[in-house]
Amino acid sequence: MSQYETDNNELMDVDAMMDARYGKVGTPERERFRQEAYAFCVGNIIRDARRDSKVTQADLAARVGSTKSYISRIEHGTVEPGAGLFLRILAALGLRFDILKPTV
Repeated sequence: MSQYETDNNELMDVDAMMDARYGKVGTPERERFRQEAYAFCVGNIIRDARRDSKVTQADLAARVGSTKSYISRIEHGTVEPGAGLFLRILAALGLRFDILKPTV
């Protein structure tokens, strides 16, 4: 058991764990982790939406002007699609992207 794990349901310091594993906020290591985590999440969202729509990677690629292998790399979090491709993917899957200005 590491110093961040507990065996009696106590709270652990997630910030300390993240700092130890990935570096402090603002460091290149932490930024790299953030980017990888973001790409992984975006990939999962796209993969799940594609599967729910019963669309193959090849069909999605054809709809958005890409390749099956690039769609696969996006879904695995290896690459992040640019904004234009991301929006084309959402549209091809019947999804929409809303930008909302928060009210204060």
